[in-house]
Amino acid sequence: MDAMTMVDATTHAGLRDRTGRDNMQQLVQLRWLAVGGQLVTICVVHFGLDIALPLKAMMAVLGCLVAFNIASMARLRGGSEVGNTELLFALMVDVAMLTVQLALSGGSSNPFVFLFLLQVILGAVLLETWSTAIIASTTVLCFIALAVFSQPLALPLERDHGLESPYVLGMLVCFALIAALLLIFITRINRNLRARDARLAALRQRAAEEEHIVRMGLLASGAAHELGTPLATLSVILGDWRRLPHFTSDPELLDEVCEMQAQIERCKTIVSGILMSAGEARGESSEETTIGRFIDELVKEWQATRPVQAFEYVDGFGEDLPMVSDSTLKQMIHNVLDNALEASPRAVKLETAREDDALVLTVSDQGPGFAPAMLSEFGKPYRSSKGRPGGGLGLFLVVNVARTLGGTVTARNRPEGGAELRLALPLAAIALDLEEDHDS
Repeated sequence: MDAMTMVDATTHAGLRDRTGRDNMQQLVQLRWLAVGGQLVTICVVHFGLDIALPLKAMMAVLGCLVAFNIASMARLRGGSEVGNTELLFALMVDVAMLTVQLALSGGSSNPFVFLFLLQVILGAVLLETWSTAIIASTTVLCFIALAVFSQPLALPLERDHGLESPYVLGMLVCFALIAALLLIFITRINRNLRARDARLAALRQRAAEEEHIVRMGLLASGAAHELGTPLATLSVILGDWRRLPHFTSDPELLDEVCEMQAQIERCKTIVSGILMSAGEARGESSEETTIGRFIDELVKEWQATRPVQAFEYVDGFGEDLPMVSDSTLKQMIHNVLDNALEASPRAVKLETAREDDALVLTVSDQGPGFAPAMLSEFGKPYRSSKGRPGGGLGLFLVVNVARTLGGTVTARNRPEGGAELRLALPLAAIALDLEEDHDS
């Protein structure tokens, strides 16, 4: 199963969970508006229009609706998934409460009977097709029951009186209420759906990038296996050359052979690091160290193997913490420093700090900085200003390794010139548990 299929299989449930909870939250808010609207309408009709209503019974139904809404809010705080069945049940409760209120206030002769349409529309937006059919059928049956069994409301129609007719005025209020609630609710639902689509697109993009990394890792691992034997052979040959009289008698030639052998050893170290990062030699060279010592040794190794002219290292981390050395983390920081060195051979600066339980590494240079197009697509593969095949993979790997550790990578152009890359890694992902360390 590839990464894209895994996203479709494993993340859709999470997206539905979040969207379902958002939609239930919208229903809760809509129900509070309905409670307030019913309370105002009952008071206006009973006390303002002098139309007798069974206040105790209607207030009891209103109290039940408030209790159900409070229970719904408590349910949302539980944090579990909200599915189609639960949304259907919530809408069915709303239909039942509306039916009882209408039965107590004129049945089908009540102009607010058209609020049934609001429930049908909400069902069409929120629910699956079969659930929407249940809502629609239920509202039709409730309308029929109200027309057959309820007593008509003592409300003169007087349709020819226009807005002076209480019935026409009630229909106007009902229409305005439905329009306003639909406007508010549908707008919010559409926002939830757009947010869900954006999250899904981001997850798919991430899965594609991770699949790309896996393929590059397999390619690198295979290449490392193939390179191991010829590098070892070259190292043996150069070792033999160093002992030959032809080379020992010529100091300059001997220095060149020694330099060649040193570079071969560096290539072998890189190959070993690739295999170790791929999990084939994991743990063989890992050892307990501290964050300060790890960064210090990393900086010394990088300076010794690169043509660095001017490099400044500022250690502002503070109290040191234990950690296990990690070749992947080391290679990631090397990639950042290499990019800075390539852009600015004469001035590279590395600063470490501790901010909100995170190790923050800031690498700055005095080069030309990032192009605007690079900053807008920072961390994507093959986005590079170097103009060579494979460019941009270094920062792509840096971003994804940091993301795997739960960290972030940000880049900007400094006002005084040059570029700055800020790498923040949570200490929980790289440092050893101090309490466990003390207990042991």
